[in-house]
Amino acid sequence: RQQGTELSASISQIVQRLRGTHLHSQIERQAKECLHQPDIKLESLKEDVRSFLKASGWERKLQNAVYRELHIQLPPSHPAAPPEHLKEPLAYMRKAQASWEKRVLKSLNSMSTELGVPLARMRPAAEQKELANKWNEMGTDEPDLTRFRPVYAPKDFLEVLISLRNPNHDSSEDVGVRSHWGLIQVPLNVRDVPQLRQAYSELNLTNGQLGIDDNAHIHPGLVAEQDSAAAQQYSRQGCPTGLRAELWGLILNSTNQPQDVMHYEQLKAGVIQHDLLVDNLIYKDVKLTASNDDYYFVFEDFLYQVMLCFSRDTVVLEHFKYNSATPPRSYIQGKAGDQECEVVYPPNGVIPFHGFSMYVAPLCFLYNEPSKLYSVFREMYIRYFFRLHSISSSPSGIVSLCLQFERLLQAHLPQLFYHLRQNGAQPLRIAFKWMVRAFSGYLSTDQLLLLWDRILGYDSSYLCFLFLFHKHTHTHTLQAVLADLSTLKVMPLIQIFLFATAI
Repeated sequence: RQQGTELSASISQIVQRLRGTHLHSQIERQAKECLHQPDIKLESLKEDVRSFLKASGWERKLQNAVYRELHIQLPPSHPAAPPEHLKEPLAYMRKAQASWEKRVLKSLNSMSTELGVPLARMRPAAEQKELANKWNEMGTDEPDLTRFRPVYAPKDFLEVLISLRNPNHDSSEDVGVRSHWGLIQVPLNVRDVPQLRQAYSELNLTNGQLGIDDNAHIHPGLVAEQDSAAAQQYSRQGCPTGLRAELWGLILNSTNQPQDVMHYEQLKAGVIQHDLLVDNLIYKDVKLTASNDDYYFVFEDFLYQVMLCFSRDTVVLEHFKYNSATPPRSYIQGKAGDQECEVVYPPNGVIPFHGFSMYVAPLCFLYNEPSKLYSVFREMYIRYFFRLHSISSSPSGIVSLCLQFERLLQAHLPQLFYHLRQNGAQPLRIAFKWMVRAFSGYLSTDQLLLLWDRILGYDSSYLCFLFLFHKHTHTHTLQAVLADLSTLKVMPLIQIFLFATAI
């Protein structure tokens, strides 16, 4: 009975979310128009309209939209649970996230006060015209950013995760169950290797993998079918280079319709009209990361465009319904303390940190049309990337990923783990900066895209680090790897770790 109740609640939630969307009005219009067709009969009206919508491709579009909603909605829970418990059931996680948010917002407000730079201002007409003219070549601009500093870096965030404790948990009960040699000290359930093998069964050694086998499965009709679920299943074994952009768009249900292009243009107009303090953080981040990267420096202009538009996109606020975080709020200038003048800042609710632009950079290899690049990035962010910098108990969240990393390293490469620890190099301190950026900027781009194929395919960032566990890894080889991940071949290493008989 409970399953039936949960299913009904999920269906109701999805219907509610889709009602009023552009897709809903399009399908409604198509259904009304088809009534004028001679082969639509009154006695079989319902079936005839349904057949028409199926034949004309609208049913598939609706299925893809429902499939997307299934990926981003809240997990089923007790109907009496308060909203914040739905987002994050553990009180100490909620408290830590709220405390972290206050700290980040305080850092931003302090910067605004110290530098005398308002959080937001209307650009003068001349400045608007200048920005509009150089929109496609913002990389040539060299603003003085020396006074601006990133609000936080991954290492600051890691210190907060290390300090996490469950006040109701007695660690003495863990003796003989789990070791406390790692930095993460919270009791979350993470998978062991047999469970990982089961979860990632398509990666076993008998299946062809793009990235290893040149002649791996290529499904000729996949793109033509326009089926999100089928594209996602296919992506588990890798996407061919020529099809990847289209398949990722299909998996994410990012269709780049005229209304998407118009939305992007509206965001661009917002950038041109208003200057935000976070714009300086975005400029600085791109200059410090992507502009210095051998793979990504050529995309500097694209990165500014996408990131500046993203900061103003209030659609992103939707993801706070299932994110443990809460959007930061500030006051309109001169109205501090007046509740009616409190606004979400920045408008998308996401304060960029050092390395944030690297979530966008690899996508520039796939999409050269800014509105398409933008819509794919936004969907990647609200499905996956936000979990890498939010404190939560989610199995796909950064806390679980860190704990999983430490547990697997202790279990399968114990000598290496203890050697690094003895030498003052806690493994997680080394790996954290890679994981928080989903390895963007550390792996070579072709390998990174193969890894992200599987993140989309399995709808999980769990694969983010499994290639680091190689049974032949020794201390001296690991030190070479730590210096440069760009030589690693990701998929063979994941397969060897999970499925080679002797681990």
